[in-house]
Amino acid sequence: MSASAGPISPARFAAALESLSVSSLHAKAAELRNSVAHLEQSNAELEEYVRQEQDQELYEAILENREVIKRMEERIELVKREVVEVRCLPWAPEEAGTSEPGERESGGVGRATNGVIGGENAAAREPTNGNAAAGGDEEEGVFL
Repeated sequence: MSASAGPISPARFAAALESLSVSSLHAKAAELRNSVAHLEQSNAELEEYVRQEQDQELYEAILENREVIKRMEERIELVKREVVEVRCLPWAPEEAGTSEPGERESGGVGRATNGVIGGENAAAREPTNGNAAAGGDEEEGVFL
């Protein structure tokens, strides 16, 4: 990966979603939500340290993480749009307690347990490196 390579565009990400199965789309949304949660936790820890030490590099990392989180949240919305608007299926969040108000959940569809979704290993189905079809771009943010 080159240092100048940036994240894939939302349009390219959305186009890549078209070839994924519904279970893979749910897995991608779960993967993105997990990454967001880790970045938010990391930022909380970094913010605590930055307040005490006034470290400019860590402050910049926090700002970069916020941008990455924003892009990941946009991608979650693109995945949801692919399921609901393009495929005309209900959005069935695979993690308990993650549904938004008014969303319909289906019993057990896409339920995640220890990285296994629908009986398949998500890591085996979807690569997470820079060559991933559906948005496994270079941006990972700064984790502690």
